[in-house]
Amino acid sequence: MMFDLADNDKLKFTATSEDSRVLDALAHAQRHQAARGEYITAFNEEGKEVAISFATQNWRKAVLDKTRTGQFVRKHFEAMVFTALAEELRTGDVAVVGSEEYADWSEQLLAWEVVQETLGSYLVEVGLAEPGESAEFDAKSFRRQLEDKLRGAAAAADAGYPENDGLVIDPETGIPSLKAFRADGQRPSAKRLEQEIKARMPERSLMGIVARTAYWVEWWRRFGPPSGNEPKLTDPLGRYVIVTFVKGTNMGPYEAARHIPGVSGHELSYVANKHFSIQLLNEAVADLVNAHARLDISQAWGDGTAVAADGTHMDTYLDNLLSETSVRYGKPGGIAYHHVSDTYIALFTHFIPCGVWEAVYIIEGLLKNTSEVQPTTVHADTQGQSFPVFALAHLLGFDLMPIRNWKELTFYRPSKQSEYVHIDALFGEPGKNVIDFDLIESQFRHLMRVAVSVREGTISSSTLLKRPRSGSRKNATYAAFREVGRVIRTVQLLRYLTDAPLRRRVTAATNKVESFNRFSQWIGFGNRGVIADNDPIEQEKAMKFNALLTNAVIFHNALDIAEIVRQLLEEGWEIAPEDLAHISPYLTEHINRFGEYSTHELGIQPDAYETKLDVDFTPLREQDLTPAGLGQAA
Repeated sequence: MMFDLADNDKLKFTATSEDSRVLDALAHAQRHQAARGEYITAFNEEGKEVAISFATQNWRKAVLDKTRTGQFVRKHFEAMVFTALAEELRTGDVAVVGSEEYADWSEQLLAWEVVQETLGSYLVEVGLAEPGESAEFDAKSFRRQLEDKLRGAAAAADAGYPENDGLVIDPETGIPSLKAFRADGQRPSAKRLEQEIKARMPERSLMGIVARTAYWVEWWRRFGPPSGNEPKLTDPLGRYVIVTFVKGTNMGPYEAARHIPGVSGHELSYVANKHFSIQLLNEAVADLVNAHARLDISQAWGDGTAVAADGTHMDTYLDNLLSETSVRYGKPGGIAYHHVSDTYIALFTHFIPCGVWEAVYIIEGLLKNTSEVQPTTVHADTQGQSFPVFALAHLLGFDLMPIRNWKELTFYRPSKQSEYVHIDALFGEPGKNVIDFDLIESQFRHLMRVAVSVREGTISSSTLLKRPRSGSRKNATYAAFREVGRVIRTVQLLRYLTDAPLRRRVTAATNKVESFNRFSQWIGFGNRGVIADNDPIEQEKAMKFNALLTNAVIFHNALDIAEIVRQLLEEGWEIAPEDLAHISPYLTEHINRFGEYSTHELGIQPDAYETKLDVDFTPLREQDLTPAGLGQAA
């Protein structure tokens, strides 16, 4: 079976470095695959001994027999070769010609000569160089910048440790611990405002919310048949609103047709399949994000510069051939992976199979976000705390911040000689855990080729991150990615330990994305939340429909909240921006999800909405008042 798969007529393997020992051993095994004896020769056709130094000592012991010099134990040799081949395919040290998943990703990178033409402007754009300095920015500049960043962060943490009452470092183990932050709690005025807003929220139906946002934002115009030959719909707005409601709630077309007069399950299914694509759904989501960003009320929650990325488990049917069991969640299904803005709205959504490492999509979602809201700070959970993700985020100009399980992470020293008065135990034994800046400097061109190629779209970040995380021992670019990631992650961890306001922002980001997950699942109530489609494209579309509907509700809730605030101001209320910051748009008590879904609101064009709100939100930005613990979906 394995020899059949490895046949050159079916799969052509190629080494991605100058080290071809595994492929040489595979060729030797293939030449002797017809052998039936217990042993085969250890010498190739040229009379040279076949190198097996790539294997572990245990494998070499199993393959070599001291009593049979110059021979391999055939079955053990074959098992060793295919085990090594599988590992090198995983790490990217061996590629499959013509494959997408196992291609040689280095061939997709832009040539250095091409990168040089735009490197100066790119470095300024992502913040690696200042205007006017990019021409002189080279490998030594990049190295010096990273060294200064790490030395500065460590020195600041060491100098501030005596006055950092919240941080304690165990001198024996070096494990840091932070005292629990006790929030002051909601101010009485904020609690009173929240209660008043909830009491005044007008009763809404999901269908009506979708219809009004379609009139206002015109996101429905994104959809249509893929070609001009398809029959046109007599009422595209109405049909697209109904389809978005049906698919966004996960109700299913035929079940929905039982509750919606005037439509059939076949019609809804046809429109969803033929008039909606992943790309068009992304564009419609971006339309709502842009409209939400133009509302003054959104400034109460953030300025759009930060985003939190996190996944939540979505059930699929157990007999789905594409379903996998998640090690993390312990049940079959997939992951709905959201990038949620600090203004509560979702910028981008992926559907990820359970067997895929979630972190590869952290950067991908940021790059595919086509809205006007372009965050620069990214909060990621444990999945996103690997070295390659930190490295690529830095090279692309994103500030990646840790969220959880940071106690078990290693801190790295700038040099073997680096020692600190108060925080030295963080870095482990003296002289250990040291950054290899020589390697980083030597790989500067390759690192820049990777970064610019990802930004230009010649290679996707998800394809790239599947390889550098894999632990290749042969590719220097992989190793350089690891070293850059070690620098940036250590810097960010030191910032996290020494900056209490930063920790509160991280907590707020975590709460928002987790609340979004609950809110989107509350909206996607159909079929008990189980994704019925087997097709990966339809599964991805199901997540996009849900994100579109969820964003429509968030936008509509924000408008209702703003209108109530205007009423209160007219009544003489004094409303502080700090109090508004505690009002989440994830409100559900006023929304009717069930019953017969009337379509009469589809024909009612609403009045234009107001974006302005007579509240000064400047103090929130000046005082960095980002409320933690907000946004609990009902």
